[in-house]
Amino acid sequence: MTDFKQLVEAARTCRRFVESDPLSMTDLEWLVDCARLTPSARNQQALRYALVGQGAVCDAIFAKTAWAAALKDWGGPHPGERPTAFIVVSQPEDAGHLTWVDLGIAVQTIQLAAASRSWGCCILASFDPDLCRKLCGIPEKLAPRLVLGLGKAAEKRVVAPVPADGKLAYWRDADNVHHVPKLALDDLIIGRFQG
Repeated sequence: MTDFKQLVEAARTCRRFVESDPLSMTDLEWLVDCARLTPSARNQQALRYALVGQGAVCDAIFAKTAWAAALKDWGGPHPGERPTAFIVVSQPEDAGHLTWVDLGIAVQTIQLAAASRSWGCCILASFDPDLCRKLCGIPEKLAPRLVLGLGKAAEKRVVAPVPADGKLAYWRDADNVHHVPKLALDDLIIGRFQG
């Protein structure tokens, strides 16, 4: 994929993965290496990453995550389509507000990097931070903030126009294609000023 806008469009949240073809620890290290190179407020580089490959720890973290609140009749990935890896992203307990910006930049970079290799990524805020701390040996001075579910993508995700009712909730069609409505560019721009 050579066009950045196409990469951004392809980097939709993925919630179903090819469980039989897991990502490797080298794959996870590459993703974090991409995040490592991003801008950081005051160049503090305060974020830390726990890499979890397929196995018992991955299964335990998955069991304490919640997926796709807008899909009321779907309880999350079924056996065979669960993530094959997680990255637990932590920041200092006393992190300033700019570190939260770093967090967003880092996880978006990981999601874009994953999409560049046709891997799926789901950024999860619904997880058990105490369990992640225990399973991953995260020091007390760090707080697990987000968990990224990762794997080879097993679902098609597309950007869709906002429906006539104006609702922005995502949905799946009869072919299980995941549709994500996005507002039009002109709906977002509140003014244009030049000269």
